[in-house]
Amino acid sequence: MNFEELYQELILDHSKRPRNFGPLPDATVTVKGDNPSCGDEVELSAKLTPDTVETLKFTGHGCAICMASASLMTIKIKGKSRQEAAAMAKAFRHMLVTPEETAVPESFGDLEVFSAVRRFPQRVKCATLAWRALEQALSTVPAAPVSTEEND
Repeated sequence: MNFEELYQELILDHSKRPRNFGPLPDATVTVKGDNPSCGDEVELSAKLTPDTVETLKFTGHGCAICMASASLMTIKIKGKSRQEAAAMAKAFRHMLVTPEETAVPESFGDLEVFSAVRRFPQRVKCATLAWRALEQALSTVPAAPVSTEEND
């Protein structure tokens, strides 16, 4: 199977059967994101501790790229540290706006299929909508303080 076929198969699967779709009753934060230019809407709910993204779920509607990106994001981010989640969101956005020769982090796994979106600049907002909501959620709930003391 070539990359284009994998892209289409994965995007269609996650858009038709999104994972972690639905309400999250015990969420510590809920963030709404929308893309008025195309009508995509995502509501991301997360259960955050000061250190960890325990779980994520989303609701909403949008194009296949938007829904698939949100679905795959919830899988990749669940259980990660807040630092890892923020770094992955930044790296994902970076992947979509850099030239095709740029390497994709190995940790991305299936997220790599979204690298094809960079050929369609008007679709970058679709792919990053849920990720921007994640960044907003992470900045809303206070993280654990970082210790600045040095160990002796």
